[in-house]
Amino acid sequence: MASFIVKLFALISLFNVCFASRMLTSLVQNQQNQLLKYHKGPLLSGKISVNLIWYGKFNPSQRAIVADFITSLSSPTAAKSQPSVATWWKTTEKYYHLVNSKKSSAFSLYLGKQLLEENYSLGKSLTQKQIVQLASKGELKNAINVVLTSSDVTVDGFCVNRCGTHGSKSTLVKGKNDKFAYIWVGNSETQCPGYCAWPFHQPIYGPQSPPLVAPNNDVGLDGMVINLASLFAGTATNPFGNGYYQGPSDAPLEAASACPGVYAKGAYPGYAGDVLVDPTTGASYNAHGVSGRKYLLPALYDPSTSKCSTLV
Repeated sequence: MASFIVKLFALISLFNVCFASRMLTSLVQNQQNQLLKYHKGPLLSGKISVNLIWYGKFNPSQRAIVADFITSLSSPTAAKSQPSVATWWKTTEKYYHLVNSKKSSAFSLYLGKQLLEENYSLGKSLTQKQIVQLASKGELKNAINVVLTSSDVTVDGFCVNRCGTHGSKSTLVKGKNDKFAYIWVGNSETQCPGYCAWPFHQPIYGPQSPPLVAPNNDVGLDGMVINLASLFAGTATNPFGNGYYQGPSDAPLEAASACPGVYAKGAYPGYAGDVLVDPTTGASYNAHGVSGRKYLLPALYDPSTSKCSTLV
């Protein structure tokens, strides 16, 4: 009798474990299928200027790395080789297609003006409020204003819990209420390259693997491009805080942040994936840009497959 009770208890326990496992699997699958919820807010539309506000010291070659990246986003046929930056960017169009099946994309980007703030007009230690103040120096309508801070500038939260941010600001343009989107990203080369420029530097924690060679031979700027790309994807899909995201609106999981540390197939913690390698320079990349540029861009969450999508 005691033996029967023990066996019955074991059978019930096994059933409960299997049932719980199926419930967990179902829950995980459901979360994956509904990973980024649309919160019914407006997305970008029309022609959007991307204006660069350079705060601090950046040399011309560094500014060209970022400017060429922006041009690569906005010129689908500019890159002569595949995979390209423009192909990577097309994943964001799928979010717009979900909102309006008649249009694959409702906006286009172009490189606008570049402003140089080389005299550190607000000092070398900035608050988020001052970042927005700098972003307001760009266009105030139909714009994404990008603030880039140099390696000798500290920003609240930089290297602690962020490598950059994006948001929006309400403005008054010709007597009418409007909004512009903004992005801020910092150069982490001397402050926290292991946090904000991985995989071009040894990570500050987690599995250790040799750093990859930066495709533009600038760890700080190539790291900025990775973070800028991630924030551009977040801006395109959640420009005003009520687009596509999961979790709290003040700390959302977005198109790129949903796929952390993934740059190519085969990625796992501490390993960026099977990226492409330039046979001449040894540099790692996964996307071609204009003017022969190469970039390493993060994976994006693809709403049509419910998976992280990589170029290679």
